[in-house]
Amino acid sequence: MAACEMHRNSLVPRPTAHTMAHREGQGETEDALLVRVGKKDSQAFETIYDRYGGGVFSLAVKMLRDRQAAEEVAQEVFLAIWRGARDFDPARGSARSWILSLAHHKSVDAVRRQRLRTAEPLSDTMIADTDVARDALRVAAGAEVKQALASLSDAQREAIVFAYYGGYTQQEIAKRLGVPLGTVKTRMRDGMLRLRTALEPQVKGTES
Repeated sequence: MAACEMHRNSLVPRPTAHTMAHREGQGETEDALLVRVGKKDSQAFETIYDRYGGGVFSLAVKMLRDRQAAEEVAQEVFLAIWRGARDFDPARGSARSWILSLAHHKSVDAVRRQRLRTAEPLSDTMIADTDVARDALRVAAGAEVKQALASLSDAQREAIVFAYYGGYTQQEIAKRLGVPLGTVKTRMRDGMLRLRTALEPQVKGTES
């Protein structure tokens, strides 16, 4: 039996029941596995898929609120991992950060495509601000990030949540909140500086 099935135009391997019962590399670090994926090692890819498939899908569901769309995003993410893992550099950050960042960007792109297709008015049909914030904190990668977001002022957190978890541009955020664009930029800049300070110890820990 083949080590893995092929899907999405046969460009990326997909784990099978057989290979999931006979894993290699389960004890390897994720950084090492991702480096192997960059060399087109299908067994390493299968292990990455096992470890992150559920998390990537859950993040996409919470951002898109559509399971079918989330499945498509998850497939895009793993296709991008298979194609682009050679660009991963462990010296610049952890595999976990690289994968979750990729999943976030793909989900944001999908949110924007949804809004363009449906021409949703930002002020009428998007979900309530409090729900966005609550879901974003739930999606955040790890307790450290949740704690860091919670330490921001309400205004800073609101702007960052809309931008990074809702897929809004700064202009859209300003329109939705009814504040000047410059105010949104200031809130995001100050909030990101505070997040960077709060998360710096964890970032250094993943790079050491």
